[in-house]
Amino acid sequence: MKLRSSLKHLELEQIKEILNTKDKRVVFDKTNIIPDHRNLMTELKKYISYERISKKSVLGIDMYQYSSYGEFEQTLIPFLFKNMFESTIKLCIENHPFIFQKYNSERIERNFISTGDGGFLLFDNPLQSLLFAINFAVVLRAYNAYHYFPRLRRIIGGINMRYAITYDKVYKFDNNYYGRGIINNARILIKDDLNRCLIDEHVHSWFTTNLDGVENLQIVTLSDISNIWEFSKGYDKSIVEKGDEIFENEPSRKYGIINSDILKVGFIHSKEALISVYNLHMQATIQLVNDDDPNQKRLITVSLGNLNTTGI
Repeated sequence: MKLRSSLKHLELEQIKEILNTKDKRVVFDKTNIIPDHRNLMTELKKYISYERISKKSVLGIDMYQYSSYGEFEQTLIPFLFKNMFESTIKLCIENHPFIFQKYNSERIERNFISTGDGGFLLFDNPLQSLLFAINFAVVLRAYNAYHYFPRLRRIIGGINMRYAITYDKVYKFDNNYYGRGIINNARILIKDDLNRCLIDEHVHSWFTTNLDGVENLQIVTLSDISNIWEFSKGYDKSIVEKGDEIFENEPSRKYGIINSDILKVGFIHSKEALISVYNLHMQATIQLVNDDDPNQKRLITVSLGNLNTTGI
């Protein structure tokens, strides 16, 4: 299967060509008259087609209180995060073959904007972002519980992460990613002073429209997910039979997502912008298997986010 991205890609040379045709790079007129910009505006709108820029789900991950670690420990954290990130990719692709069938490791890494102690990751829809966050929380728990690089854990100490998921326009320019989805995600993360998982109004709306609400994630099956419109275009439904570590085909399952709570926080103010935010708390029970020794297994329950909305 050929993996493609529907991300709008704006080319520098194309914009330069439009400017060279409809504008002048430098002007020193004595009269200094404000020029008529309408022809330039028309051409730029034709090329950019902002209304056609697609929405992407942005998962923001940020280490809580990174600056409080010692200087030596801070130098090790980017290495640790990269390894946890790679382990999470593997979990997502292997344990959720239907939902992530249009992704491979290379595409996920290409869609990641690193900040060293976290970053922003782009997906096609909020369910993929949420699943990645849950799997990252599993790897994080394994680390904190001395199951993942235990000696490195002793050196660095325990870590906590905060998460934000937005669903809005994102485009690519000059090999970098831009757009409201990333901007709002960064603003939400800045406002969080704990290890929460915050989502915006568009994410909340997506789950309400497609699954009757985030709360139904604890009973929804993989068959239900395969009937969502966004998973019907170019998805091989025969993969549903392979199952899923989180969304089994029995709504009365004992594993997977066992609890899902959503709380309306309200609007947060950030740089004169108002963003509608919800606080998400989830718990999932997953069986971990040691890749190096399959006989080593452990059933654990992990939490994503928390129920504390104070201070947002």
